[in-house]
Amino acid sequence: MRNQLNYCIHHLTMPQISIFLGIIIKMYYREHNPPHFHADYGEHKAIIDIRKLELWSGYLPPRVLGLVIEWAVTKKS
Repeated sequence: MRNQLNYCIHHLTMPQISIFLGIIIKMYYREHNPPHFHADYGEHKAIIDIRKLELWSGYLPPRVLGLVIEWAVTKKS
């Protein structure tokens, strides 16, 4: 229970760096490796590996995942 509470507090306080089409992108500047960001869409949550631009964990509907990856490509360069 304590781990779940810590995760919830950690996730709620994470800085939002972008919001578009109901998708919320969150990221800490210095967090554990690999470099990644979090994407939330409704009840769906995912972690995206920045180097590979692929889903690391969680789930997003395929169309939403495509939009998130497309967003990340524009920010990576």
